[in-house]
Amino acid sequence: MAGLYLHIPFCEHKCLYCDFYSIAPDGSRTDYEKLIGRFLSALGREAALRGSDPQFRERYDTVFFGGGTPSLLSPSHITEILRRLSDHYQISDDAEVTLETNPGTVDSNKLREFRRAGINRLSIGIQSFHEDDLEFLTRIHSPEQAHECVRGAAEAGFDNISVDLIFALPNQTLERWESNLRQALELKPKHLSCYSLIVEPSTPLARLVETKQVTPLNPETDNELYQFTMRFLADQGFEQYEVSNFALPGYRSRHNNNYWNHSNYLGLGPSAHSFWNGKRWWNIANVNGYAAKLEHSLLPVAGAEELSGDQLRDEEIFLGLRSSGLDVAGFLKRHDRDLVQQYRPLVEELISARLAAFDGRMLRLTPQGYAICDEICGAFLHG
Repeated sequence: MAGLYLHIPFCEHKCLYCDFYSIAPDGSRTDYEKLIGRFLSALGREAALRGSDPQFRERYDTVFFGGGTPSLLSPSHITEILRRLSDHYQISDDAEVTLETNPGTVDSNKLREFRRAGINRLSIGIQSFHEDDLEFLTRIHSPEQAHECVRGAAEAGFDNISVDLIFALPNQTLERWESNLRQALELKPKHLSCYSLIVEPSTPLARLVETKQVTPLNPETDNELYQFTMRFLADQGFEQYEVSNFALPGYRSRHNNNYWNHSNYLGLGPSAHSFWNGKRWWNIANVNGYAAKLEHSLLPVAGAEELSGDQLRDEEIFLGLRSSGLDVAGFLKRHDRDLVQQYRPLVEELISARLAAFDGRMLRLTPQGYAICDEICGAFLHG
């Protein structure tokens, strides 16, 4: 089955570490609301244009609202978007429908309305429960609002709740990070995404690092925090099914799994990426440019590529190793390559060092292997 991704490019405030395409108000609120209206009309047009193409007439089992801050939209906006999608796509009755949500943009009533609109999974961007961390990250919410958001979501009827946290902040200690994890678990989420703070180029954080106003955490402490995260969450019953993602049994993100399994997904909205039968394309990363194309019934594609057999094979290795592992028999069938035989010295070295495990069917990384996932993937792809 396939997935639908919708990029909602609006934020109340742009966080200093974020490199996703989004825009925050820099003029009048009226102008900002008009821009949102123009975007929503264009999104409906794109959904209709893509939906009229026979190749996209298959069943979709995930819908993911990402951003940006999708929870800035009103429940009526979400209702209308989902209605338009159902007009043009075959969406499964039991589809996972996720809304990325930021504390400070919702209250208990809005959460209930989102649930009634058809959202059945929330991904809540908390990042930290410490006030000074939130100030450094330029988040708009308080620790109290973070707690209230998760509790309010549960009271609104959401059973499938994910919490995002960021570790490896400058000067962060193990004790501070453990406090974040414990406070998150007290709220009883079913899923946790724990990301190491990355200094992305061209972000305000990158400029602060370049001018030596901020010193990133040293790699040794970063690794210590990550190793602790994996042990701690495993002890609490969470399964690690990707480098940064942990879930209680039965609550792995289907959207995430579709992406890592190289399944087809269709992206709608400015800057959204799509992958379909070995082809990848991406939309214009500008709301007005995106809307202008669609107002002339033109698809807002900025670029595209058709992946070669070697590129598809390499991507499958990379995505498989950083998630639940590689099905060696399936890999052989798809690419006519026996992965274990072709890379036998490397595989044996990884198993001997307890960085990987092989049960005769699946080759997967261990927690220690996840910590150096990029290096291991590089050894496979360039070895």
